[in-house]
Amino acid sequence: MMIAIGAGIAVLGALGGGIGIGIATGKAAEAVARQPEAESKIRNMLILGCALAEATAIYGFVIALMIMFMVK
Repeated sequence: MMIAIGAGIAVLGALGGGIGIGIATGKAAEAVARQPEAESKIRNMLILGCALAEATAIYGFVIALMIMFMVK
């Protein structure tokens, strides 16, 4: 029972990643609307930021799997 609760808490890192990617995408769309000539720079920064935010979600998922299968 406690293992499942710990794994659920560890997966909450995915929530932060999802929120971060959503905010970053919205801000990137606003930036491109204001300065269309800077689209390539904005896109590159957005992809890098999304990769870093997604990495935190994946780390939380991996930790949850480790808790579920290695802690007994």
